[in-house]
Amino acid sequence: MGDAQAEGEGPRCVGCGGRVKTLFVQYSPGNIRLMKCDNCKAVADPYIECEFMIILIDLILHKTRAYRHILFNKLSMGSSVDKGILYRSTLIHIALDAFRISFSKGNRADGASSRSIFSTIFNCIEVIGDALLGNIIYMVMLFLGMRFILKLSFDITRYREALFAVIISSYFKLFLFTMMVWEFPSSVVKLIEMFVLSSNVVALRVVSQFPKAHCFGVCFMAHAAKYLTERWILGNA
Repeated sequence: MGDAQAEGEGPRCVGCGGRVKTLFVQYSPGNIRLMKCDNCKAVADPYIECEFMIILIDLILHKTRAYRHILFNKLSMGSSVDKGILYRSTLIHIALDAFRISFSKGNRADGASSRSIFSTIFNCIEVIGDALLGNIIYMVMLFLGMRFILKLSFDITRYREALFAVIISSYFKLFLFTMMVWEFPSSVVKLIEMFVLSSNVVALRVVSQFPKAHCFGVCFMAHAAKYLTERWILGNA
């Protein structure tokens, strides 16, 4: 991405968040020069030359610089390709929630052999439906929070960018897959959800540029509504 993006808002400085025309100039393959931000005079995005593991560590540490790199410079809602990433990430997000709900219900793989094929299929459909309902409630409350807590006027582009940031920042849910290999207590699931909440707050703050307290209120309300919905589902299972 040597030139400014033709679509969307273009790349941003990971330090101050200001827009920049270009992140680097490429003179030859493997020979690039990182550009500086006109606002803060620092290198706009040093993560371009970093290994993925370094970026991942900074994401886990909740560094806003890493989140700006991912959400504005690595991914963005300015192209159809990245819109496709949003849709695929949303499906993965729902699938991971379905796995978590199944774990909470005690529907573990070691008991699958005792069920009929029809019962297993019905159970999978039920769990996916529960996860879908929980995420619909979550998204509705997220948008309501943005409308009434952040006082954002209704703009489908901004709301889609916020949803994109929240879904991408829920990457820690991928650690739920480890439960298919190792046995973990249910408290680990709660710890993962708490980490996802804090990560969502940072991501929403990066894309909305609102105070952390406001972003926490929005994310906490959405997560609380989703949690109560799932508790109600599990209580009536």
